[in-house]
Order: sequence, then structure tokens, then C-alpha cells
Amino acid sequence: MIPIIFVMPVVQLVVLVYAANLEMKSINIHIVDNDNSTFSRQLISKFVASPFFIVSNSATVKSAQDKMKSDDADIVMNIPINFEKNLIKESTSDIQLLFNAINGTKASVASVYCRKIILDFNKDIIIGSPNISNQIVDYKNIEIINTFWYNPQLDYKIYMSSGILVVLITIVSMFLSSMNLVREKEIGTIEQINVSPIKKYQFIAGKLVPFLIIALFELAFGLIIANILFNLHVLGNIYLLFFAASIFLITTLGIGLFISTVTNTQQQAMFIAFFFYLVFILMSGIFTPTESMPYWAQKFNYINPMAWFMKILRMILMKGSGFAQIKNDLFVLTSYGFLTLSLAIWRYRKKT
Repeated sequence: MIPIIFVMPVVQLVVLVYAANLEMKSINIHIVDNDNSTFSRQLISKFVASPFFIVSNSATVKSAQDKMKSDDADIVMNIPINFEKNLIKESTSDIQLLFNAINGTKASVASVYCRKIILDFNKDIIIGSPNISNQIVDYKNIEIINTFWYNPQLDYKIYMSSGILVVLITIVSMFLSSMNLVREKEIGTIEQINVSPIKKYQFIAGKLVPFLIIALFELAFGLIIANILFNLHVLGNIYLLFFAASIFLITTLGIGLFISTVTNTQQQAMFIAFFFYLVFILMSGIFTPTESMPYWAQKFNYINPMAWFMKILRMILMKGSGFAQIKNDLFVLTSYGFLTLSLAIWRYRKKT
């Protein structure tokens, strides 16, 4: 358990934050320029200047599609003949974009990137060539200033590091607590404990409190690492953060204890805990917002403690939210913790 408690969380926090990144960069785009005009080269230069694309040229659309089939191209852009001529004479022209949509998320994001670049190109040629259309709004008179709150640099590592912290303390609380009581069964000491004068609440506290303390220590240690490596600052009240974390840990510890009461071996406990752990992680919103999930999945998240705490943690860390903003979520998590811990204690009493 020592490596699981101290080594694995550090490795996961350092590695996963960099690896589990949904920012789409290094998108391979093959451009077929059939026009070879000033406008087409201007458009291509905008893709070359973008940090999101790796631009390559292909002689024909077929050769570019072959690159896509061999997974060497994510996008094929076909600039037709008379592209510049049509823009000047008719104020319109078509561009063909072919996306490799095996990864739907990547294709969708890449489509947005391409659209923004093409719109920017369109704005430039309208400003530079007013004869293209006299009825188009003058872009010089419109200035759009974007302001991003809570994560001004749009740094995905800040978003991910806060989510990974929830994953780390869940490992300690749910996994280890689920295997702790089972080990007493395997080595045969549970019968001795049951006939001893120790009270049940003392036994439960002795099994759960150490993991609660270790998980809180790992949360504090993880916050320090995230601050040093990813510049993640705690904008809210640190005491409120650890109070909410304690309630969440009581919930996961209760789940782990309940699992240990219905299993007889550590292997059984590990597989059952892993099942719940994996489902909770994927549904928690660590990678994508829960609001974008299907309606039934959003309803399922009502029984997902990680989803509640993920929301609370990010609100305190990144928004600086206070108790008034998280009280409803905290109430749900408290009720969940009381229910799981009570069920686990009831099940343990039944077994004795």
C-alpha cells in the first residue's frame, strides 16, 4: 500500500495533467492548391501561422485522401481553380474541407479552428479589396474584445490538475478502505475483533480515520505540486476546501467500507471498487462538462459523489466561491455521505 499511497498519486498528477489534454494541436492538414493565386497563398499562410496545424501540400486531392487513409492527414483542404477570380468577380467562392472523423471530438474542434481562420481570411480580403462587395459591413468599425474569467490564459492544465486531485484522493479513500476490512477476513482476525470488547464505532473509526487523514494530506500535497508545476492557486477559502473534501471522503470511505462488507477477498473488493471508480470518473466531468452529457447521464450523476465534489473543488479553486455558492451541492454530498456510511455500518453489524 505504501507505493499506492505516496508514489502513485505524485506520478499521476505530474503525468496525467500533461497527457490527458483535450487541446487539439499538431493537426495535420494537407492542402491542394489548384489555383496557386495570391488569395490562395494568403489563405494557406494563415494555416501555416496557426499553432494548431501542421501544413503539408499535396499535388492532387486523391494523393491527399491517400494520406488521410494512412492516418497521415487529419484534414484535406481543396482550393479550386479560379478561387481568386470568383472572389473578385462574384464575391464568393467555395473551398472543400474533408475531415477524418474517426475521432469525432478532434474533427469537431478542428472544424471550428478552420472556420475561424477562413472567416479571418474573409475579413482581410474584404478590408483589402472593398470592391468585392459594397454591401458588406466595414469590419474596421467593429472591435470585439474577449474577456475570459477564472482561467484567462485558457490553460487546460489548470482545469485538468483540479480534476486529477479528486481522482487521487478517491483512490486512497475508496480503494484502500475497501481492501482493508477484507484483509482482516482473509487472515482470520475479524472474528477476534468481533468478540473483543471494542465497540463497533471505535472499530469503524480505526479503519476509516487513518485513510481520511492520509487523503487530506495527499490533497494538500497535490495542491502544492499543482501550484508549483501548473500555477494553480486556491482562490477560495482553504478551510472550506478541506471541509468539503472531508465530507466527500466520508462518502467514498463509506462506499469502500460497504464494498468490504459484501466481499470475502481483496481481489473481489478490488474489482468491485474498480468498477464503481471507473464509472464515477468517466461520468464526473473530469474531461468534458457534465452539462454536455445526455439527459439520462446527467440524472445518473445525482448518485455520483465525484461529480458533486469535482464541481465544488473547481468552484472553490478557480472561482473563489464561498459557502453560499456551494451550500446546495455540499448538502447533497453530506446526505450522500451519511447514507453510505450508515449503510456500511448497518451491513457490518449484520455480518457480526
